[in-house]
Amino acid sequence: MTTAKPSIRLGFFTRLLDRADAAERYRLAIAQIVHAESCGFDSAWVAQHHFHEDEGGLPAPFVFLAQIAARTTRIRLGTGIVTLPLELPIRVAEDAAVLDLMCGGRLEVGVGPGGNLSAYEAFGLDSAERTALLIRHHRVLLDAWAGRQLPGGDLLYPPNPGLVDRVWQATFSVEGARRAGAAGDGLMLSRTQPRPPQAPHLSLPEIQNPMIDAYLEALPQEALLQGRAPRILASRTVFVADDRDEALRLAEIGLARQRARFAAIGRTGFVEGMSLHDQIAAMDVHVGNPDDVIASLRADSTLARATDLTVQSHSIDPPHQFILRSIELVADVVAPALGWVRNGGTAARQVA
Repeated sequence: MTTAKPSIRLGFFTRLLDRADAAERYRLAIAQIVHAESCGFDSAWVAQHHFHEDEGGLPAPFVFLAQIAARTTRIRLGTGIVTLPLELPIRVAEDAAVLDLMCGGRLEVGVGPGGNLSAYEAFGLDSAERTALLIRHHRVLLDAWAGRQLPGGDLLYPPNPGLVDRVWQATFSVEGARRAGAAGDGLMLSRTQPRPPQAPHLSLPEIQNPMIDAYLEALPQEALLQGRAPRILASRTVFVADDRDEALRLAEIGLARQRARFAAIGRTGFVEGMSLHDQIAAMDVHVGNPDDVIASLRADSTLARATDLTVQSHSIDPPHQFILRSIELVADVVAPALGWVRNGGTAARQVA
């Protein structure tokens, strides 16, 4: 028995990790996102990271997205994520409201606690309080955008109530997924999902399908009746090349850099002694020619439940020209095989 589902939406995600200085990273990422729009991608997402250039190259996502907005016309622009506990939530609300008006209502706002715990100390905060801070700041964001009075009696200017329905929460836990659902927000699932210590070999679907279950169960019925459909974004490492050997050659170079980063922080046991193919499996990488990647993605049962598939080249991080070609192959071959319809088509995909 089959049921029809809407076409999956396709996104391009970058942590701005091209092997260059900051200015060149920004130039290359702009070119990649502009190219993704020209290839029909539905959305582009950038991550916010403070301090650690090997983890992410962008501390100011709204500033960067403003430049992207000026260079594009259709593609939706998202934060994946803003580290909300480290921010003044009113400033996030204001920056997002202004940017969204400037880009014609194309902004999507992903928020989360972030993974760089040392940044909390630099910001004068306690990382142990990050979940409480996230919950409190999230509430302020929604109050501001919804036009509710803020402490002191002021109202947000410029008003932008439409952003209330475009919030996403990133999480690694069932509890966090349930919290996103209860808020009526979208759920963001990461390709860097940690494994529980007691079960280090669980697959992404084994961990993330229970998160989707909790999210769907928690969604308010009122929101569903008002037409706020579930939003489930799955981010995956996807690198496609015309030739399998070329893809694996570049994967070996990129994953060797990742091994060195792991060694620098004491995670030597994670991939030590593994073959390239074992590393690809352990790090949830989808790499190869189009047929290889289609088969690999089809084996991920989480994607059958996702409304959005967002592809990134990390941790392979190939040279810029190969990222551009991978974007083309994803749009032309891989994503259509998974049910994506270019430029917001309405064809249904069949799910067993």
